[in-house]
Amino acid sequence: MSKRLFPRYHRIGLFVALALFTTLVLAACGDNTATPVPATTAAATKAATTAAATTAAATTAAAATTAAATTAGATTAAATTTAAAAGASVSKSGFKGTLSYWALGYAPGANTGFSKSTDAAVAAFTKANPDIKVEVVGYTADQAGFAKIVNAVQAGSGVDAFRIPNDSLPVLVKQGAVAPIDEYITDADRSDILPGLLDTVKFDGKYYAWPLWVPPVAMYLNVDIFKEKGVDLPKEGWTYDQFVEIAKKLTFTRANGEKVYGYSALVDPGLVDTWPFILSDGARPLSADNTKYTFNTPEGISGLKKVTDLALVHKVTPPDFGTQKLDDILTAMQKKLQAMWSRPSGDSATLKANGVNFQIIHMPIGKSGKAVSAGGIGLIAVAASKDKARLAASMDLVKYLTSAGVEKDVPGYYLAPAARKSVTVQEPFSFFAPIAPTAWITPSLPAWTQIRTLIHPNLQNAIFGKMTPEDALGQPTVEVNKLLAAQ
Repeated sequence: MSKRLFPRYHRIGLFVALALFTTLVLAACGDNTATPVPATTAAATKAATTAAATTAAATTAAAATTAAATTAGATTAAATTTAAAAGASVSKSGFKGTLSYWALGYAPGANTGFSKSTDAAVAAFTKANPDIKVEVVGYTADQAGFAKIVNAVQAGSGVDAFRIPNDSLPVLVKQGAVAPIDEYITDADRSDILPGLLDTVKFDGKYYAWPLWVPPVAMYLNVDIFKEKGVDLPKEGWTYDQFVEIAKKLTFTRANGEKVYGYSALVDPGLVDTWPFILSDGARPLSADNTKYTFNTPEGISGLKKVTDLALVHKVTPPDFGTQKLDDILTAMQKKLQAMWSRPSGDSATLKANGVNFQIIHMPIGKSGKAVSAGGIGLIAVAASKDKARLAASMDLVKYLTSAGVEKDVPGYYLAPAARKSVTVQEPFSFFAPIAPTAWITPSLPAWTQIRTLIHPNLQNAIFGKMTPEDALGQPTVEVNKLLAAQ
């Protein structure tokens, strides 16, 4: 394991990180606790060093199951499918016994799409492999839940396979608690998995997890508001200027006094919902080799100004833009008070279940001339084991749970665009599938948690007009580069 890739690891640090991770995951699920008055960079630095946060990848990937899985819309075909084992293959591991699969958001017997589709998928696998039983253990998106799974993986027993976001993977790999998948991934798998995704699970030349899905940020269009104002829906390839023009037309006050806003998004340390605006001008937060902070470039500053102008110049956002909670915007979309919303795929099921008439489109194009999104990756990893047969059987299970075959057996299993080209996901997640390949993926760096926490309050301060975009992105430079140098 390279010294550059991993910082000095300390177990206490991991649990502190998990504590804040819990908060952020809950934020993505509706308990958003965005700071009403953004902290200063100094305060953010302190927070980052005393309680390393999780990342957008973790929150986004988790939200892909927690948000979508709890909606009626996500409990359709998956909930009623009888496992036919059409896609599950027979394991050649020779293992006979019970495997333990730990699944984020799973609850035995729960009436949710994810729990039911997980049960159906496991049933399909065990039908094809009657000598192998699978015990599904759910863990919750809170401190107790994440401490439970990490402790179990660290203990080296009781866990064979487990869900994990890409930015939480490095520390477990460092500990030797995760098995590499190199012996089990085929050339066909490599060509099927979307380009670049395997790079996020590659450490010291080995791959350590199977990509499941990529929930990318897209623009939700509240169609009824467009119709109300006689505004045509935008077409793919729309520009930022066209977006602003539309947002202005859709910011108005109804005769009954209701105020409608053209655009909003969540601005939270665990989310990247507004980041496509910044990335669309060509900026990336880190250099390609992840050794230098690069959000302070002219491209980054220009991109952030696009975000701040929405509130400060064009005035198409709600007064509390920057501190809104998830429920605020979900309610506004449902009550036709919010025309456009940039958000990953998970909440599309919620809107569909609540009858919101919406469409999905790529984020507007910036100076880069390309449609750019942002997101994280949901992964399933296999715990390290000296039992070769058990390890092989676990790999067979996980490979199936991240394959096209599982969607064949359990239609609706995927609650976000799949990581494989061979998988066709159902609506509304299918709307996001063309967007997933354009998503910038948060890096699998242990320090990313602290870096993201350093940047976030400055973004809020810029939106509130308390900092210029130049200062907001320039101020964290020294501290971020120190963190990167210590990798």
